[in-house]
Amino acid sequence: MNLQGWIIYNGNLPGDKFLDFAKWIQDAATRKGSETTIYKNNELFAYLGRGEIDLLQQEKQILPDYVVFADKDIYLAKQLESLGIPIYNSAEAIQRSDDKIDTYQHLARHKLPIPKTIIAPKIFSNAIANTTNIELAIHRLGLPMIVKEAFGSFGQQVYLVHTKEELQAKVENLQATPFLFQEFISSSFGKDMRLHVVGNRVVAAMKRWAIDDFRSNVSSGGIMEAYQPTDSEKELAIAATNAIGADFAGVDLLFGPDQSPFICEVNSNAHIRNMYDCTGINVADYIMDYILWE
Repeated sequence: MNLQGWIIYNGNLPGDKFLDFAKWIQDAATRKGSETTIYKNNELFAYLGRGEIDLLQQEKQILPDYVVFADKDIYLAKQLESLGIPIYNSAEAIQRSDDKIDTYQHLARHKLPIPKTIIAPKIFSNAIANTTNIELAIHRLGLPMIVKEAFGSFGQQVYLVHTKEELQAKVENLQATPFLFQEFISSSFGKDMRLHVVGNRVVAAMKRWAIDDFRSNVSSGGIMEAYQPTDSEKELAIAATNAIGADFAGVDLLFGPDQSPFICEVNSNAHIRNMYDCTGINVADYIMDYILWE
């Protein structure tokens, strides 16, 4: 049976990084005998009426057999699911991954190893920030510590603060932005590992490190090399992916003081070009095998 698929990416973001991911998935689907169409999310409109759930398009197309949802437009993903279309990853998995606070709560609920984390109380715009949580965070986590916004990509919303004054200024600056305080794992300064999970398999992995930054993101100048994870690292990455309900994910692990790993993040829409450049493994082929045949 020749399944027809859609691949959806964000049409409002600058650059070609997200379109590039969509094309890699499309090429893999073609190799597997599945015809696909790439859509920007802003070409599809969720319509709700009196007893109606529909999808508006400039040119009406037959709904697909599946969708690879390479975006974070949760409302559109839920609309497609309401129409009975299988979505990879599901709207719920994408939502859990996108919100790092939600991610850590799910990981902790599954008793998986994460850095010690304190969720900052919700602050509304123009409210007065309470310094009590700063004192509590320092007492429990120590300095330096990580401050991480709940929503962000490529390490750009993650901060390393060294003093109480820096922490106070950062909290005041974030104000109404959801964020968390987190233990700084100094043994993993500037280095981590990315394991790409598809189904219940780790299909590719790389180690990343930075020369002069606590973050190792390749998009921020980090260096990468192919990595052979241990069995325990593989099991942890698979467990983290399952904890958020994802079909596939890029799981970032930190190196603990005794080399035991901590989960840093679970990325439901992890880009795959860097992994290919580093390891020669095309994760898109594994993703499409999973969608079409598992």
